Amino acid sequence: MFAAPSEHTLSRQGASFRAHVDYDDAMKLLADVDILVIPGGDHETVIKNNAQPLQMIKTYAEIQKKSPTRERTLFSICTGAFLLAQQGVLAGQCATTHPDSYTKFENLCKSVSQRDMTERTDVMEERYVVNNPRFDLGDEEENPYVRSRDDRRPSNARKGSSSWRESNTRRESNARRMSLALGGLRIVTAGGITTGLDASLYLVSAMVSHESANEVARVMQYEWRKGVVVKGVDV
Repeated sequence: MFAAPSEHTLSRQGASFRAHVDYDDAMKLLADVDILVIPGGDHETVIKNNAQPLQMIKTYAEIQKKSPTRERTLFSICTGAFLLAQQGVLAGQCATTHPDSYTKFENLCKSVSQRDMTERTDVMEERYVVNNPRFDLGDEEENPYVRSRDDRRPSNARKGSSSWRESNTRRESNARRMSLALGGLRIVTAGGITTGLDASLYLVSAMVSHESANEVARVMQYEWRKGVVVKGVDV
């Protein structure tokens, strides 16, 4: 389902899209949305005008905090991460955005942290970054996603860019999920354009299976390049 302010919407590059619903109707459906995708584009105008989808992002996070028993994902692509940062949902999280915007993104995150008196956001130079993965990713030695600090390329390292591995025992604990940031809302931020494909394949693996994600990549004839999973807690 694609939401926009009007039925026909132009992208920043001039491509035309037809929306399924407007923002008002989309807001009414948010509680039943499993994955909310925020694309990049003219984020500066959206922030300046305090326009949608800013309220949609904030409301979606609040819904998860109030109802943590359901698995929900907030997924930004490219500069869509600026909108997540503006709404404070990246506080205490790790995130990425388009490489050309790292410095501006760090500055916004710092400003929002000071505004809200919250934890900082650690900006990482990765294809995608996943917080609160909400499920186990496998044995430490066979984990297809999480890379240790020693495996990382020095040029990719930014502040707070280390990853954590968790146990390989799946637990379904609503109480523990409630203790996580934003009620355990899975937050995925992807870098520029094609990294959205990588992050989407990650979500296929998370919600279906790793084998299914590999099969989708094979059919697409696409080489799936992994990102980073941080602060993973198996709930």
